Amino acid sequence: MQSPATILLRTLKWAASLLLAIVITAALLIALFGWNWLRAPIQKMVFEQTGRELLIKGDLDVDLGWPWPRVHARQVTFANPTWAAQTQMLAADEVAFSVHLPQLLAQRLKVSDLHLIKPLVFLQRQADGRKSWLLDQNQTDESARVDIDRLTLDQGVIGYDDAAGKTSIRIDISTVSAPAGSKDDARVNFVAKGKFKGLPLAAKGSGDSVLALRDERTPYGLSIDATAGQTRILAEGQVTSLVQFSAIDMQLALSGDNLNQLFTLTGIALPATRDYVAQGHLVRKGNTLRYDEFSGRVGTSDLAGWWQVKTGGKRPLLTADLVSMQLTLEDLGPVIGARPGHLDAAIKAVAQTGSAAAITPKSKRVIPDLPFKIANWDTVDADVKFSAQSMRQASYMPLEALSTHLKLKDSVLTLDPLQFGVAGGQIIAAVTLDGRHNPIQANAQLQLKRLALAKLLPADQKGKASASLIGGKIRLDGSGNSVGTMLAKANGSVALLMSGGEISQLTMEKAGLHLWEIFQLTLTGDKQIKLRCAVANFDVKAGIMTSDTLLFDTEVTTLFGRGSIDLAQEKLDLTVTQKTKNTSPLALRSPVYISGNFAKPVIKVDRGRMAARALGALALGAINPLLALIPLIDPGPGQDSDCAQWLQGKK
Repeated sequence: MQSPATILLRTLKWAASLLLAIVITAALLIALFGWNWLRAPIQKMVFEQTGRELLIKGDLDVDLGWPWPRVHARQVTFANPTWAAQTQMLAADEVAFSVHLPQLLAQRLKVSDLHLIKPLVFLQRQADGRKSWLLDQNQTDESARVDIDRLTLDQGVIGYDDAAGKTSIRIDISTVSAPAGSKDDARVNFVAKGKFKGLPLAAKGSGDSVLALRDERTPYGLSIDATAGQTRILAEGQVTSLVQFSAIDMQLALSGDNLNQLFTLTGIALPATRDYVAQGHLVRKGNTLRYDEFSGRVGTSDLAGWWQVKTGGKRPLLTADLVSMQLTLEDLGPVIGARPGHLDAAIKAVAQTGSAAAITPKSKRVIPDLPFKIANWDTVDADVKFSAQSMRQASYMPLEALSTHLKLKDSVLTLDPLQFGVAGGQIIAAVTLDGRHNPIQANAQLQLKRLALAKLLPADQKGKASASLIGGKIRLDGSGNSVGTMLAKANGSVALLMSGGEISQLTMEKAGLHLWEIFQLTLTGDKQIKLRCAVANFDVKAGIMTSDTLLFDTEVTTLFGRGSIDLAQEKLDLTVTQKTKNTSPLALRSPVYISGNFAKPVIKVDRGRMAARALGALALGAINPLLALIPLIDPGPGQDSDCAQWLQGKK
């Protein structure tokens, strides 16, 4: 009986003899026929595994080596699945690559240094998720792909179609050799056109000759000039791993009509803006993409700072610190839903008078009415600081500075604080927009502190008031997907107070319709009189502001108001009556009616009452000329309002 050692030794000798025989046979086949005899077995095996035809019409060569033998094949085609629009996924004059033999024996295909000469490559993705580059029978197994570390292309075309992603791109590639004696490497030039996510795409650029698709060791030099929709991208630098973009170090310039158009390209929700340009340094390390030291403009406002996006959480986190040295008011319009040119024109129009329809047409509305895109709010969280050091001055809105801290978390947007420097004072607000609800649930709290009346008046009126300060509180809750619809359904209160200083006597005499005093002041020149206080209290329900108290008290006249303001229709319905504190020998006393809309208020008096007083004066004048003055005398005296209690918040 043979020992186990003898049996083992005999088995090893048999195995070695078999292996040697196989090697000798293979060597003889190669010596007699070359490697071409392998073409048919390889083509058959590929068809059995993938259901797709591989044809090698030219010579097949193999450079043996361990563990990376290199394969050369000429006149190669590989079919697309039958559902694809293009028959062939790959057609090339020559294909050369190194394959990792141990992984190939384990039925995993890993390729390094793939080189294609004059390739035509067409890749397609179906709406149901099938991908033509996956090599299983159903094209759905993500592991059934060829992993390629590095790729070189010599004069070819690459096409990619994705109907569900609204993408169809064709890229023409050419290789430019470095001049003889030059230290520079060859470059790959490319020109791309088509559609990307529904946007027209045109791009051109160049890169290193070896495309580092999955190579994490060698950064890939890239220069690109691309336009997608209305967005232009200029970039130059290095990218590590063109598939994963695991590291980026590039100078990047962006320009476009609207920042929110970048959502289609990046998946990051950004606010609506006017046209913009920006240039800065884009760096990616790990899961953080940072755009640093950038500068540019939005509309006519300069903008600088940094922003970054960090991934890996529930959703990307956008953080930023942005500064504008000089901000133009109109550039804020799109952010709050104002139409182009709307904000500037609307504010200017408030100073105008004229006729107005009972219902204000939307095209004439002052309040912004474009909806916020809340569908994108759940794509990102944000923590953004923004400050404007100064504002371009406008006679109709003396804004001086702006700062805010914006946070977006789980579709809830907060601006707290939102601070404006206005007319020498401040408006401090806290705003919450809850995008988890449709329509948005909104809350706003505002404080007005020490706004100077003189700075709020039009340019030709600035000398008619001095030292008067305005303060107040506004609290509003509403719902809607635009500022306009939120205010149309708002509930809350508005309280404004003013005290101290002086105001034009001529202005107040005109408000009281005191003809004699107007005549005197026109001849002798205007005077300043004491302004005791002004109070405006409104209760807001379902978008209707109803006056609780309206008064304007000076040393010569007190004006009392009542009425309502319809925020939904932007309609005014206010009545102002006068109480003179001194007897006026010639006055046309009449309530003043303020109607119309925000864009064109209409101010008028009670013509019937004025006509009756005038007729009375004429009738008495027929008896005695002096009697004609009796109906025109405003007897006074009105009483001083108890400003102290109002200013102390006791009423």
